[in-house]
Amino acid sequence: MSTTLTIPTPGVRTRLIAVGIGVSLFLAATSLPALTPRPTLAVDPSSTTPEHTISVSGTGTVTLKPDVADLRLGVLISRPTVKAARADAAVAMTKVLAALKALGIDDKDIQTSNVSLQPTYDYSNGANPPRITGFQMSNSVTVTIHNLDKLGDAIDNTLAAGATSLDGVTFRVNDQTAAEVQARQAALTEARSKADTLAAAAGISIGGVASITETSAPIQYPMPYALGVASAPDAKVATPIQAGTTDVTISVAVVYLIK
Repeated sequence: MSTTLTIPTPGVRTRLIAVGIGVSLFLAATSLPALTPRPTLAVDPSSTTPEHTISVSGTGTVTLKPDVADLRLGVLISRPTVKAARADAAVAMTKVLAALKALGIDDKDIQTSNVSLQPTYDYSNGANPPRITGFQMSNSVTVTIHNLDKLGDAIDNTLAAGATSLDGVTFRVNDQTAAEVQARQAALTEARSKADTLAAAAGISIGGVASITETSAPIQYPMPYALGVASAPDAKVATPIQAGTTDVTISVAVVYLIK
């Protein structure tokens, strides 16, 4: 008796699957080293040499006396009608401007800052709506005064001419460029002095400057001389004015190279 064993030949699909599995195993075997974790350095430490530095700061301040004043004043007129309020306010402001120009103040230094017209009301009607009783016309100007000796006269003369409001005066320095240069030099001198002291104490020397950063402090002007609503002054007593002083301050942060 004979026994026959039949082994089927793989079909095309079976052969393709086998080939795919083989290729995958080969790729996995060859790529294992590449998938092994290894450290990554942003900068190779052997390729650069860190700089040795000293960081210090310095401040320079220059005190100045203000040489310019900005004066704010105006007229406020109340009348029963718009026409009357406007006309009387115009007359009053014309006299105020004439008083300023009589002191030699130029037109370019006088600027209108506000013109407004508002109704006035009577609220005594209880639950009824308020009733318009008249109108207020306001006209204000800002005056730049370069000669501070004339500031007191500007206040007194405009009030005498009919100004009814005086909102205040602010002092400032017209040109502070030279003061900024002095403050900057003083700040750098102070920074270098600090660096030299540190370097000497550490037994090293300054080799150069890596960076300089400058900051300017806000200028602290004298507080405005607030006068509020004014009345005509006594002609025998002049309005006293004190301009005070103001500081120009500059700070620097300096990084020095050391060796």
